[in-house]
Amino acid sequence: MTSIPIPARALTPYICCRDAAQAIEFYKEVFGAVEIMRLTEPGGRIGHAELRIGEDGLMLSDEYPEMGVKGPLAIGGTPVTLHLYVADADAVVTRAVAAGANVASPVQDQFYGDRAGTIVDPFGHRWNIGTRQEVVSAEQMSERFRHMTKG
Repeated sequence: MTSIPIPARALTPYICCRDAAQAIEFYKEVFGAVEIMRLTEPGGRIGHAELRIGEDGLMLSDEYPEMGVKGPLAIGGTPVTLHLYVADADAVVTRAVAAGANVASPVQDQFYGDRAGTIVDPFGHRWNIGTRQEVVSAEQMSERFRHMTKG
């Protein structure tokens, strides 16, 4: 028996959304998520759902303010950014915007070898959407970062 459930990895993001059912549909449409399971209360509130995006898992639920579980819209934003690698960052960001996301940083070539941009989904979660374009060593990355931050 393994201590890491499938499709989860050792670390699996668990997010809370104001409207988890709508969020699930957004993640299916934009990221190609596959719904693994959903536990819904009689009143419609989702207590727990599991999705797979590529090879990785994402868990989510509706808000439970009576238990202190609030999504980013309820608390005025999030300090967390979820990073998602995709085959075509430009296409995914375009799809996300068409589905209601806002662009926080446009997709562009990054010093660390990715083509990436950041969106905020309609539920307040930040996603860095990236496509690996080149493998950059730690030394190259440090040099590029120093050059970039010199002004």
